[in-house]
Amino acid sequence: MSLRINDTAPDFNAETTQGPINFHEWIGDSYAVLFSHPKDFTPVCTTELGAVATLEDQFAKRGVKVLGLSVDKVDDHSKWAQDIKDVSGADVTFPIIGDPELKIAKLYDMLAAEEGDSCEGRTPANNAPVRTVFVIGPDKKIKLTLAYPMTTGRNFDEILRVLDSIQLTAKHPVATPANWQKGGDVIITGAVSNDDAAVKFPGYKTVKPYLRTTQQPQ
Repeated sequence: MSLRINDTAPDFNAETTQGPINFHEWIGDSYAVLFSHPKDFTPVCTTELGAVATLEDQFAKRGVKVLGLSVDKVDDHSKWAQDIKDVSGADVTFPIIGDPELKIAKLYDMLAAEEGDSCEGRTPANNAPVRTVFVIGPDKKIKLTLAYPMTTGRNFDEILRVLDSIQLTAKHPVATPANWQKGGDVIITGAVSNDDAAVKFPGYKTVKPYLRTTQQPQ
């Protein structure tokens, strides 16, 4: 099953480093970031989990829950956590899913059905596609997917930027331009007429008939 933006994120039950969860219940009324890893004790992933650990307060400030996934057993995740702390200086306090039977990796279309049903004997290269970030809304819809190669560490400042945009545009009839940063000017969507724009966004600028900009609403 190919997953696209605005699809409902597949629900699942899983064991994590913080006990069993049902994914949709765990999300609740929050936004969620699910980010996956091909295997424990891999160098790039170690730095990524450490980066997220240092940014946990930034995610929490936005009302966002973070959930990791790695194609290994929960016991291995717990051992890996010490290495992550050694590298980053931060404790991993968010849950990490154990996926030793590859069920969630397959459910989220990161591995094909014929890839088997055990993490045993698999190398990071076997699991290379399991490097995807999913941003999921309180409505349980997928808002973003980003897939990375194994050799490129993920930029979690960019994930925070995207979350800021998603949350802003869910609240107001605006879109964010290329390279937008929080506090920068935004684009008024085509669903807003010029008359309505004059009321909602007084002083807006018309760059092109189809491109109108305004200050970021609060």
